[in-house]
Amino acid sequence: MGIRFIKISVVYFAIGVILGLFMSMTHDVALTGVHVHINLLGWASFALAGIVYHLFPRATSNLYAKLHFWSANIGLPIMMVALAIYLLNGVEAAITFIAIGGVLVVFSVIMFAINVLQNVRSAA
Repeated sequence: MGIRFIKISVVYFAIGVILGLFMSMTHDVALTGVHVHINLLGWASFALAGIVYHLFPRATSNLYAKLHFWSANIGLPIMMVALAIYLLNGVEAAITFIAIGGVLVVFSVIMFAINVLQNVRSAA
């Protein structure tokens, strides 16, 4: 699970950096919120979760870890695509999908927190 999170985090990192470069080149910062969320949630948070899962293998083989991975990786793209549509085109229906994706991401963080609190222990 740790390696999965680390690998997907670099995909989000590349997307976030490319989006940042695009915004810089076009001098259009309309997608700043998308750029920031992709880098913070997709790159930083997923990489850190991957490190936690790699260091504490006991936390990787349970339902919390699976729910964390899948709800985060379904929720974040839904939320970011919908946010981009809303910011660029003002499509009000996108707000529903921003909320759905956001709830999935929050759920994934709660699953991660429960998992860490229950399964991460010192070696001693």
